[in-house]
Amino acid sequence: MATVYVDNRAYEMDGEQNLLQGCLQLGMDLPYFCWHPAMGSVGACRQCAVKQFKDEKDQHGRIVMACMTPAAEGTRISIRDPEAVEFRKAIIEGLMINHPHDCPVCDEGGECHLQDMTVMTGHNYRRYTFEKRTFRNQYLGPFLNHEMNRCIQCYRCVRFYREYAGGNDFNAFALRNIVFFGRDRDGVLENEFAGNLVEVCPTGVFTDATLKRHYTRKWDLRMAPSICVHCGLGCNITAAERYGMLRRLVNRYHGEVNGYFLCDRGRFGYEFVNSERRIRQPLLEGKAVSKEDALTRLRELASGSVIGIGSPRASLESNFALRSLVGENRFYAGISGAESRLWKLMLAILRDGPARTPSLRETEACDAVFILGEDVTNISPRMALSLRQSVRRQPMEIVEQLHIPEWMDHAVREAVQEKKGPLFIASVSATRLDDIAAHTYRAAPDDLARLGFAVAHALNSDAPEPAGLPESVRALAGKIAGALKAAKHPLIVSGPSLAGAAIIQAAANIAWALPGTKLAFTAPEANSTGLAMMEAPAFDAAQADAADTVIILENDLARRFPASEMEQFLARFRHVVVLEYLENATTAKAELVLPAATFAEAAGSLVNNEGRVQRFFPALAPSPPVQESWRWLGSWNEFDDLAAALASAMPQLAAVTQAAPSASFRMTGAKVPREPHRYSGRTAMLANISVHEPKPPADPNSPLAFSMEGSPDQPPGALQPFFWTPGWNSIQAVNKFQEEIAGALRQGDPGVRILEGGGSNPGFFDVIPAAFEPRADEWLLVPLYHIFGSEELSRYAPAVSQLAPHAYVALNPRDAEKFGDEVELLGQRVPLTKVAEIPPGVAGVPAGVPPFAGFGFPMWSKIARLP
Repeated sequence: MATVYVDNRAYEMDGEQNLLQGCLQLGMDLPYFCWHPAMGSVGACRQCAVKQFKDEKDQHGRIVMACMTPAAEGTRISIRDPEAVEFRKAIIEGLMINHPHDCPVCDEGGECHLQDMTVMTGHNYRRYTFEKRTFRNQYLGPFLNHEMNRCIQCYRCVRFYREYAGGNDFNAFALRNIVFFGRDRDGVLENEFAGNLVEVCPTGVFTDATLKRHYTRKWDLRMAPSICVHCGLGCNITAAERYGMLRRLVNRYHGEVNGYFLCDRGRFGYEFVNSERRIRQPLLEGKAVSKEDALTRLRELASGSVIGIGSPRASLESNFALRSLVGENRFYAGISGAESRLWKLMLAILRDGPARTPSLRETEACDAVFILGEDVTNISPRMALSLRQSVRRQPMEIVEQLHIPEWMDHAVREAVQEKKGPLFIASVSATRLDDIAAHTYRAAPDDLARLGFAVAHALNSDAPEPAGLPESVRALAGKIAGALKAAKHPLIVSGPSLAGAAIIQAAANIAWALPGTKLAFTAPEANSTGLAMMEAPAFDAAQADAADTVIILENDLARRFPASEMEQFLARFRHVVVLEYLENATTAKAELVLPAATFAEAAGSLVNNEGRVQRFFPALAPSPPVQESWRWLGSWNEFDDLAAALASAMPQLAAVTQAAPSASFRMTGAKVPREPHRYSGRTAMLANISVHEPKPPADPNSPLAFSMEGSPDQPPGALQPFFWTPGWNSIQAVNKFQEEIAGALRQGDPGVRILEGGGSNPGFFDVIPAAFEPRADEWLLVPLYHIFGSEELSRYAPAVSQLAPHAYVALNPRDAEKFGDEVELLGQRVPLTKVAEIPPGVAGVPAGVPPFAGFGFPMWSKIARLP
């Protein structure tokens, strides 16, 4: 730590950081624009000016930029010096010359960093009376609106998009003294993290186009801490509602998981909650019935011979409630036997083996990575963003030798140039991370596994070696092994997407062959890991269970199995009960359909891919008769009682009670408010019903209140619904809630880890598949994942659905020569796409996209030429 004097008072600051970060960390108000805690300093905006003095005798000093000045021992600065104050005010005045006077109609109004900084600097009157510079705005796709007239040229957007997120279709275009930030032409932004521009931009240049369709000011939103449900990484989000409608999601900072950023699927996939396909009433034989009649019928059916089918997208509590209703031995996981075996294998590797799963923050610190069999960007997108940062770690040795601080971003990138650390990708086709890979390898799943086993053998001769490996593949395995061995923090990434146990076993062998190597598995659904830890039998076992009734929990079986198999399975039962929030093929077969609450209307716990149990809370009270699945299924009135019962029955999940404070938690005798202090219109918003202010909904199941009344103190991280503090109305307010800038939240990051690894090597896996052999008249169908379209729920969000692909089959150009533009596959006529990266003998189909959603890939199939 270094002693730094600010306005003649001594403070302790981190000597490795700059003065701006040090001042903000101490709670001081110092305006800035271009600096971002995840992207460092470039000194572009000149807004964080302070006066620096040589020593205590220096009375003149000089203006410096706090973001570009190290917090060195003995540094003396003044924030309140009149010259520094006037300098900052002049900078704001210059920025505002061309800024439009449109705050009342700007979507960013009320949560605008520019507004906050303008007030902070004391600029309150515009002297400029001439014409303003104007631009033509661009269409950038269904997620973002573009309003270039509001730009202040801080360069944050282009730095994030190009340098941090790896996009290349967005840039800064300059002509004389004019700079335009956008694309070279109108069109959808191609990067999967473009939505973060909404929060990265300190003004209203980029705003949420989905929010614009049902716009509400930030201060009129009721917000709750929640967890993204569109993959299994457990990114923290703030869900916000108004008038009973979910209006938007924004990033909720978590120091170990998502940090400052979300993927676009997680940010914009929320609109399925408002879908016209929502089930709002109980249905008995297709007709709406009352809640009481539905419960009566459910009790009648549950009293007989009944089995339950759980779900990897339902909470731990809802799955446990179904298990309790039908009995431990008659509860099934709701995934195929093949998928269940993969998850049991992965859990055994993580529980019993020595390799630890890193958090996303730890992933960014890894300096050599081998991705085996996964298309990370399309399956677990936020992990891909962390991997993009990991390739910067090894070149940082150059920066250290030159004594350049890592926060000085422009100097760091000048020193490093295009150098990247070793990232190796072995997959069945091209991935969105190929542009930063040191080497890519395309092969059929079994050949990917063979490469993995070869890498493990190259690291440790005790690991089995695949026989008959081509010399080129052997050389590649040696190269990968050498890079991993030379690294300080090596990482292996794999997962279940290709349904290959051999791939997962090969990944484990590599991690175990090199002590200290971390191992990360992707997780396709919100609670895939949690459901696996419940250790229920797979769906396949249910087919042999004789029962009159089946209760299916938040699970569309048409996405798990081919339609014919699903119909055959359901036909075995006299009664089918489905708890669901969207109409689907499974609800269409049900005798009784119960309307379930979504993540935005319910409380529950999820386990992410690293084994972190986290809690989500309702942003809005469900509109009766909609209610949480666990309420339909059980007799629990209190969520805490249900969580305690779960912890008692399943010791492996006992930490669920520690994921968040109980409903009895209070701060200074008060709950945590879901609404900000500026919340307005509580009487007017329901004036068409009554002129009297209605009583806010009660929430006895959480320490959160559905009102603005409550404690003003900072709650534990798991209960933090939004980030706001006086003078900081934008998302930048998160700085005020952290132990240190870009560190953990002051009251602790949410959740508790229950998978830590650290065991001994249980012995290498030794069953190595034979080399892939193409067949003369058949192709091995493999799933190709799409960030927009493969995941079930986000497909029903209007903005996401615009970018989802239609069905197709992808072949290597050599294999495609014998076919026309369309082919017949699995009884369906589909377009043919030529993809050079797909190996011969292999065909790719879009995962999760009808009509292929229920098939168990990989599988062999014929492809017919159409006349």
